[in-house]
Amino acid sequence: MKLHQLRYIREVMRQNLSVSQAADTLHTSQSGVSKQIQLLEEELNLHIFQRSGKRIASMTESGKLILSMAERVLYEIENIKRVSEEFNQKEVGSLTVATTHTQARYRLPAIVSLFMQRYPDIKLHIHQGTPTQVAEQVVNNEADIGIATEVISSYDKLQCFPCYQWNRCVITQHGHPLLADAPLTLEKIAKYPLITYDFTFTGGSLVNRIFTQAGLAPNIVLTAIDADVIKTYVNLGLGIGLLANIAYQPERDTNLSAIDASHLFPLSTTYLGIRRDAYLRGYMYEFIQLLAPRFNRKAVEAALQ
Repeated sequence: MKLHQLRYIREVMRQNLSVSQAADTLHTSQSGVSKQIQLLEEELNLHIFQRSGKRIASMTESGKLILSMAERVLYEIENIKRVSEEFNQKEVGSLTVATTHTQARYRLPAIVSLFMQRYPDIKLHIHQGTPTQVAEQVVNNEADIGIATEVISSYDKLQCFPCYQWNRCVITQHGHPLLADAPLTLEKIAKYPLITYDFTFTGGSLVNRIFTQAGLAPNIVLTAIDADVIKTYVNLGLGIGLLANIAYQPERDTNLSAIDASHLFPLSTTYLGIRRDAYLRGYMYEFIQLLAPRFNRKAVEAALQ
């Protein structure tokens, strides 16, 4: 049994049973991947994949058990490598952060800048996605740290730390009637075409729930995962926007006005998530504390234990 055989079956599953895509991702040949999987099956004397002709159709029950074990083995090998790197190259390494657009665009720049000043030899990668995608990237060891709203805290494999709370504002073109119609209410918002977050985001689904509880049906004409997209279409006159208050910056959004809506919606929490079985490099603890100052290395280690 070879480690690369375990990597091959894992990647085939990640690529929705496509051997060719797995081979491309692993920078090897399709025939090589197929051959190594077959050799592993022969050694174990069982089928890992169910085939339809030459095409892989599904994973067998025994294959699912093997994949689960293989993922644990491969993950612990990565942890072992990190131990070696931590004791031999403390200031060198990489950090992959998965997060949503709003966090990457409006919350992380100052933190990333400070982190890179302290660790100039660390290669930092930022992946953007929905909260669900962020959580799954961390679970699948495709990212070291995930930063997103409440969805991420529902994953059993992740240890999550609350970073900060936020609420919402309504943005409009200058001169919009809502600006002179205080106080802002859900009923007033529902009178106008609304542009807000996609419902795969906590912010989007929560907004829909609050309107429903109030017996209102907002006229949502467009949803997006990107706060800048929401602002773009508000600026074009397609409607008013409802977004995270940190995404409105008066000094930059000079063509838009904002109305605080925090009295209409409950607070949302942004969490930082890491795998419970992760071995964290020293600089990873540093990044966590920069984002959530009360969670120093001692506090994080205590939570993981």
